[in-house]
Amino acid sequence: MRDIARLPARLAAFSFLILAAWLPLAVHAAERARELTIETTSGPHRFSVEWATTDAERERGLMFRKSMAADHGMMFDFGDEEPVAFWMKNTPLSLDMLFIADDGTVKRIAHRAKPYSLDVIPSGAAVRYVFEIVGGTADKLGIAPGAKVVFGTSH
Repeated sequence: MRDIARLPARLAAFSFLILAAWLPLAVHAAERARELTIETTSGPHRFSVEWATTDAERERGLMFRKSMAADHGMMFDFGDEEPVAFWMKNTPLSLDMLFIADDGTVKRIAHRAKPYSLDVIPSGAAVRYVFEIVGGTADKLGIAPGAKVVFGTSH
C-alpha cells in the first residue's frame, strides 16, 4: 500500500525529469532564426533560413535539391568556430557559400560552386556558420567578406 501512495510523487518526479531533459532542446530550436539579414555596402538583404545543425542534416545539406528561392538559404551551424570544408556531391544547384564567424562577419565566399563537384571547398579560416545561397546571389547583391549577418532572433 505504501508504494501506491508514493506513485503520484514518483510520476511527478519522472515527468519533471523528462521536461527538464526536453526543455533545452525546445528552447534551442526556438532560438534559431527563421530569417536573417546580411548587411552590405549596397544595403540590407533579407533571407529565409533553413537550419542544418545535426551531423545528418549537415551531411545531406542541399543534396538532390533542384531549385531554391533566391531569398532562401541553408545555414550550417557547427556550434563552435573551426575550419570546415564543403563539397558539391549530389548537389545539382550552383551555390554561393558564405563562411561566417561566430560574431556574424562573413570571412570568405566561395562563389558559384560547381554542381556535383567533389572538389573540396575550404573555409579558409575558423568559422561557426556556413550559409549556402543560390549561386551568383552574393555578386548580385554585393555580399562580400566583411558583410555582417544579423539573425532575426538570437542564434
